[in-house]
Amino acid sequence: MPVILRFKNYRFFFYSNEGNPPEPHHIHVRSGQKEAKLWLVPVAMCRQTGFSSREVREIITLTNVYQTVFQGAWNEYFA
Repeated sequence: MPVILRFKNYRFFFYSNEGNPPEPHHIHVRSGQKEAKLWLVPVAMCRQTGFSSREVREIITLTNVYQTVFQGAWNEYFA
């Protein structure tokens, strides 16, 4: 489970076994027991559990800011 970014209490990562065939580029975010999954192209919330609407907005903003970094890490890991 490669962690790509830590910001505040958020941990942005992807699972090393993303399915066969792999799903489109996406990132997971965890903070305590809360978790979200976001598509990277375009950035969109796939699902989330436990985050407040303020946290969801912050996570989407961070994902947009770091989208290129997340995609690069995905491509490097799964290439």
